[in-house]
Amino acid sequence: MKAIGINGQQSYSLSDYVKIEKIGEGTYGVVYKGKNKITNQLVALKKIRLENDEEGVPSTAIREISLLRELQHPNIVSLMDVLMQENKLYLVFEFLSMDLKYMETLPPGKLLEPQLVKSYLHQITQGILFCHQRRTMHRDLKPQNLLIDKNGVIKLADFGLARAFGIPIRVYTHE
Repeated sequence: MKAIGINGQQSYSLSDYVKIEKIGEGTYGVVYKGKNKITNQLVALKKIRLENDEEGVPSTAIREISLLRELQHPNIVSLMDVLMQENKLYLVFEFLSMDLKYMETLPPGKLLEPQLVKSYLHQITQGILFCHQRRTMHRDLKPQNLLIDKNGVIKLADFGLARAFGIPIRVYTHE
């Protein structure tokens, strides 16, 4: 019987993936470009360090997993699977080849085409609107968290600092 992962996709084990190269590093771990050995699909493997048994999984990882399970949109990065191995947690994301930080490498005076800027802004606002309609705030929008695929589709990424806001409910002392 095959295990079912996030969003109803098949779940794989960590041994089904090969790390190709390190593509980023943050407070809680490292991100690798990886490849699923069974499907040959490129993925991003976010390895989250679990410091010790007492602290458990960082709240940012729990928040990111729970939010991304609910936020499925063309302009939001897809979380494909969550894998545990020893004292490490791996989040498996769709792979996107670059982020908006590449604009820092443009020569001085070189501007993006207005049509491309309009497209990027439209896609970013569509992703943000989708989040806000579901009472979620990203709270960490910056060029490195705006990923771009090979077709020019921008996706919001890194929901570790995001917050979901529920409808306030009055609590009574006798409840």
